[in-house]
Amino acid sequence: MTLRICSAQLNLIVGDMQGNAQKIIEAAKAAYAQGARLLLTPELSICAYIAEDLLLRPSFLAACDEAVKFVASETAGLTDMAIVVGHPVGRDQRGKSVTVTHRTNSASVLKNGRVIENYAKRQLPNYQVFDERRYFVPGQGTCVFQAGDVSVGLLVCEDAWFDEPAALAKDAGAELLAVINASPFHVGKGYEREAMMAERAQACGLPLVYTHMVGGQDEVVFEGQSFALAGDGTLMGRAPSFEEKLFYVDVERSANTLALKAETAPARPPEDDLWDALVMGVRDYIHKNGFKSVILGLSGGIDSALVMAIAVDALGKEQVHAVMMPSPYTAGISVEDARDMANRMGVKYDEISIRPEFEGFKASLQPLFGGKPEDATEENIQARIRGVMLMALSNKHGHLVLTTGNKSEYATGYCTLYGDMCGGFAPIKDVLKTKVFALARWRNEHDPYRTCANPIPDRIITRPPSAELRPDQTDQDSLPPYEVLDAIIERYMENDMGVAELIAQGFKPEDVERVTRLIKINEYKRRQSAEGTRVTHRGFGKDWRYPITNKFRA
Repeated sequence: MTLRICSAQLNLIVGDMQGNAQKIIEAAKAAYAQGARLLLTPELSICAYIAEDLLLRPSFLAACDEAVKFVASETAGLTDMAIVVGHPVGRDQRGKSVTVTHRTNSASVLKNGRVIENYAKRQLPNYQVFDERRYFVPGQGTCVFQAGDVSVGLLVCEDAWFDEPAALAKDAGAELLAVINASPFHVGKGYEREAMMAERAQACGLPLVYTHMVGGQDEVVFEGQSFALAGDGTLMGRAPSFEEKLFYVDVERSANTLALKAETAPARPPEDDLWDALVMGVRDYIHKNGFKSVILGLSGGIDSALVMAIAVDALGKEQVHAVMMPSPYTAGISVEDARDMANRMGVKYDEISIRPEFEGFKASLQPLFGGKPEDATEENIQARIRGVMLMALSNKHGHLVLTTGNKSEYATGYCTLYGDMCGGFAPIKDVLKTKVFALARWRNEHDPYRTCANPIPDRIITRPPSAELRPDQTDQDSLPPYEVLDAIIERYMENDMGVAELIAQGFKPEDVERVTRLIKINEYKRRQSAEGTRVTHRGFGKDWRYPITNKFRA
């Protein structure tokens, strides 16, 4: 064997430099014992990706520097093992009116207790959730170092999506490319990466080892799925998705070529990845922020049912509390279905009628309503009473409230500010309603975490969806059919199609005008909404930055 490489697919925590450093040290020692002489850790592994404006704080950067030194000293005894760690390097030049950035997104190569090389990321992404030009300046150099008897060219994430950095590394003598990454998940992204990196390997004729982070960080999720490619782009190995893993790649020299060998986790259907992303998003948000349990309103409808199934898979049934809060308009079968699902999943379950509070609000406000007929006002009162109930239980027992709104609702404002939007995390905020139904059916057919088979009562999936805030209400009373609604949202919001283009594609003008208008006028609600797991290439979060005051209508 010429060289054994370990890709340390680690779940790191932003700002936990000591904890992250310890994980890297433990990974290095375990990999060394297995014969590895090169350890690759993810992009910005010391501080975790991405630390946002923490990167502007001198004390944060100083703590990163100390953590790098700590890793170096604690691994000094791992003779001739090269360890690649990602971390920010540099300081700002500050003035009263202007700050000049001198900070880079860097990676250091540690060996025998000292830093032997440093590389600064050349290509800084500034699209979708990325905002790297706010924090970093691009690097200029290359980095080629020895691991065993292999010359390794080091790249950081976005560098490998462009020709020049890899070509420069090859010109500097690299025989193999090591790419360290923190690339946020969306459905299908892992296989897009493999295809792009295959092009990179082919273009420069070098084998490539891609090391990726795993875990949830606020709204983004990293799925791992590190991999290794031959110089012709052939996949030679793939790590599992959504789990921490020390992924080993064995490199053999034959004549003037390097042959790579590693285990290969099978490719997965999109629904498998999507479910694991939603579960990891909830689990890591709860655990990394110090919460122990969650609470949600279980309405007997599809959205809350799906959220509860995700929560139980993420945290276990003992950490999930469901509350059914019927109003005068809640159907009896909704209560029955909520009880049924809570029983199937074994969660703590309570029922609190909101009828007394609802009648009390109406009585108190009646003199000021001036005899006007009931409308959305009374509907919103019910949702807000439920929000108050859940927040009271959250405060009393320390649960985090999970909101149950989906992307279709957030897009169109079909949700109540300070009502069903009330809470700390929104697990399906980036899941369109049509996908909610598909995921519910998928979860009934699969039990990936062995928590509960067939958790969602069939009637919840087959009934016409309704907010049940007025008599005989259905969602389609005020929205186009979800197949139409979601298709418009996807094209307009995710892909920036204009109104005229949507109409030209065959959508009814009245549907297009209605949906796009709703998206625009409900920006103020989304600005006040809870964080939620991003699973598409454009979600209502860091991807979406639209002004509330806005007269553009095309």
